[in-house]
Amino acid sequence: MSETLRAPVARAKRRRKLSATARQQRVAAFLFLAPACAMVAIYVAWPILSSIALSFYSWDGMTEKTFVGFANYVELFHAPTFYTALKNNLLWLVMFLLAPPMGLAVALYLNQAVSGIRVVKSLFFAPFVLSGVVVGLMFSWFYDPTFGLLKLILGHGIPVLGDPRYVSFGIIFAALWPQTAYCMILYLTGLTTLNAEQLEAARMEGAKGWAMLRHVVLPQLRPTTFMAIVVTIIGALRSFDLIAVMSGGGPFESSTVLAYYMYDQAIKYYRIGYSAAIAVVLFAIMMVYIVYHLRRMLRTES
Repeated sequence: MSETLRAPVARAKRRRKLSATARQQRVAAFLFLAPACAMVAIYVAWPILSSIALSFYSWDGMTEKTFVGFANYVELFHAPTFYTALKNNLLWLVMFLLAPPMGLAVALYLNQAVSGIRVVKSLFFAPFVLSGVVVGLMFSWFYDPTFGLLKLILGHGIPVLGDPRYVSFGIIFAALWPQTAYCMILYLTGLTTLNAEQLEAARMEGAKGWAMLRHVVLPQLRPTTFMAIVVTIIGALRSFDLIAVMSGGGPFESSTVLAYYMYDQAIKYYRIGYSAAIAVVLFAIMMVYIVYHLRRMLRTES
């Protein structure tokens, strides 16, 4: 075979070999991703779709379902408790956004190489690993107007969990304790990935203090800040355990939120379809916030 014919044949063999390798890599990638995709489909996508479908039915969990269309949503948007829960969720959201800056402040303080700093970091992180029930009981005792530590500090008892004016603020304050610890860990992890060359160049240019933080450190921590904000928003909107332990949604449903309202309707009153409608509204609110912050971060990055 002449040299002119041999070269195209060799190129064709190489292409076939490369295409076969590419196919094997695609198959291998699919096999690795398949278990995770199946888990997401079964435990995330399917429950979301099932909840959306269930919200159009009236069902007590035992008898036959009855299709009611948008009746659950119409009733929900006319229920005063829904607007109380929505207002409390917005209050949780606004006050919970204090957790990322507080976590950053603590992380900056702890990001130093001194003796015993690991023990101090562990103590600061301890609230996050505590169960929500434990945190709720601790702060319930703290707020108790007869023997609580708050009474000893102020000199007189205040019924924080028994007064509609204070109860939501008291529970949010308790929830900020572990949430700040979690944001602190995120920022401590982010601080370890900072570009040392940029920091050194900034120091040589005379940057320090707030200027260093604003122009050098915070831009590099943008992905960490995005994650901290998203996790904090989700934590604020799905708040449930502390409310269940500390106030039960009271007094007079003044501290209820959408997640607790959903539980209340499903477990106490067996209104599964109505509860699913609340879950869909809560999911939609979460998605609006998450998509907004995701688009904002991507736009900033581009």
